[in-house]
Amino acid sequence: MKLHIGVDSQSGLAHSAMVTAANVHDKHPLPDLLHGNEQRVYGDSAYASQKDLIASKAPSAKDFTNQRTRYAGIVDEAVRAKNRNKSRIRSRVEQVFGVVKRLWGFGKVRYRGLQKNATWAFTALALANIYLGRKRLMAQVRP
Repeated sequence: MKLHIGVDSQSGLAHSAMVTAANVHDKHPLPDLLHGNEQRVYGDSAYASQKDLIASKAPSAKDFTNQRTRYAGIVDEAVRAKNRNKSRIRSRVEQVFGVVKRLWGFGKVRYRGLQKNATWAFTALALANIYLGRKRLMAQVRP
């Protein structure tokens, strides 16, 4: 199974999630991960061919997906540097996955069947959002 998530780049919290079978390509759940109010869409090179889909689902969003850097055996260093800057922001997604895998033990699936594992993954994502936003949540409680 694969867990696909949409993460807010400012807060680092997951706003949408989808579980698919492992044989589904990463670009297919993209429309379900976009909510339509995005200003920028960051993604790895699997989403590079999805410019039209991103424009239709989130019309005000700018596409900041990583592009290919190697053409005919020649590496374009300018595109590579741009991809590196984009990846710094994309690392927010990996932080959410790190919390889900390391703190909540979702490194391997426990159950047989996609629905049971999806329920467990969504619960782990909700806990990860609470964990990642704990400082902001506690600041609101204090007088």
